[in-house]
Amino acid sequence: MNEELVRQIRDAAQARLEQVARLMEAGVRVIDPTTVYIDGEVEVGEGTVLLPCTVLEGKTVIGRDCVIGPNAVIRDCTVADGVTVNASQLNESTVDSGAKIGPFAYIRPGCHVGRDVKVGDFVELKNSTVGEGTKISHLTYVGDSDVGAGVNFGCGTVTVNYDGVTKYRTTVGDHAFIGCNTNLVAPVKVGEGAYTAAGSTITDDVPADSLAIARSAQVVKKQWVARRRRRREG
Repeated sequence: MNEELVRQIRDAAQARLEQVARLMEAGVRVIDPTTVYIDGEVEVGEGTVLLPCTVLEGKTVIGRDCVIGPNAVIRDCTVADGVTVNASQLNESTVDSGAKIGPFAYIRPGCHVGRDVKVGDFVELKNSTVGEGTKISHLTYVGDSDVGAGVNFGCGTVTVNYDGVTKYRTTVGDHAFIGCNTNLVAPVKVGEGAYTAAGSTITDDVPADSLAIARSAQVVKKQWVARRRRRREG
């Protein structure tokens, strides 16, 4: 057995446990000290709970009374008081107080998540600002975007920010409502209070308090299936 390697492993484990102990003495609640990994420069506020399999890296700062984990990875982020991060990854971004992240969210570098924002399951943010109280609940990509306060993103929304050569920005005004399965093809602006209809691909700016519908009309061919079935059976 390589005794030097064993010593290095023991030293690393001891250093990790000492870091956890330091935080616990400062009022941080760590549910399972043997499963969390916290770099030496990380700061965590009093009253915060670190659940199992939490990894805090770099110069991350976590505020008071947060719930982090389980299975959360946060690198070089500033997270304010009262934030929940559940089974998600955050990188080089800022999260304001009261935000709820996850489960299974992915916040890439350059994001600013506002106060009381919801970033739900299978949501990805990249280089974007999201205003206070906005809800991005599930299955949505918001990249290179400036989003106002009180916006609602329907399931399956995509900001189409890349044309293969250049990245473009999307702007969404306060209290806009983005219908499910909307494609916002950047550069494009959705005005304050505007709506997009579900299933729309928006390529032109939408004025404030307006409704944009960009989809073909439904066509119903009555008895088409019955005729097809009779042909097969005949």
